[in-house]
Amino acid sequence: MLHILIADDDPHIRELLRHTLQANGYLVFEAADGKEASELLTKQQIHLAIVDVMMPNMDGLQLCEEIRKYYDFPVILLTAKDQLADKEKGFSVGTDDYLTKPFEPQELLFRMKALFRRYQMVNSEKLTLNDTIIDRKSYEVHCNGKLLMLPMKEFELLAQLASYPDRIFSREELIQLIWGPDFNGDDRTVDVHIKRLRERFTKRTDDFHISTVRGVGYKLEVTKK
Repeated sequence: MLHILIADDDPHIRELLRHTLQANGYLVFEAADGKEASELLTKQQIHLAIVDVMMPNMDGLQLCEEIRKYYDFPVILLTAKDQLADKEKGFSVGTDDYLTKPFEPQELLFRMKALFRRYQMVNSEKLTLNDTIIDRKSYEVHCNGKLLMLPMKEFELLAQLASYPDRIFSREELIQLIWGPDFNGDDRTVDVHIKRLRERFTKRTDDFHISTVRGVGYKLEVTKK
């Protein structure tokens, strides 16, 4: 199920969007301002954000800029402003689309689906990192033309990181996503599995590398070739 963030200080807009998105099978997370949305992003996996421009504490442009810096998912700016200069500001900070209020909920759904296709995030079974291919259906990794079978948790961890290149995942977040909320171990488990992944791939390929973000967690970076 795809996770959608709604960041808007208007409760009526949030209610409309929540109803529309839930009716179409999306899981919705809500924030009443940019700061609340920013905090939510550190705790929840989000696949697309619908962000109002005019919000207290942190406006939509600032939030969009932050998302572009730390995450990799599409953003739709939602605003009452329809001036070309305002749209220019939105696109300059990294929004993927721009929808002006009032809007038709159906149009929003069309735009979301178009963005998901562009980001290749809907039911994508194969992740391609240069010459490394991660097949989430068969649980196989093809690296430089050779088949590599990983232990289940290592594969799931690699696939999670590879699904969102350059996004920083905290150890706690990875524990929740890979091992689940009932896991009784500590977050050193993540460190051990990351070490094993590095040992497996460092000598095999330079297609990608997993970086440690001090005091936070890990991110996967794809090598530009």
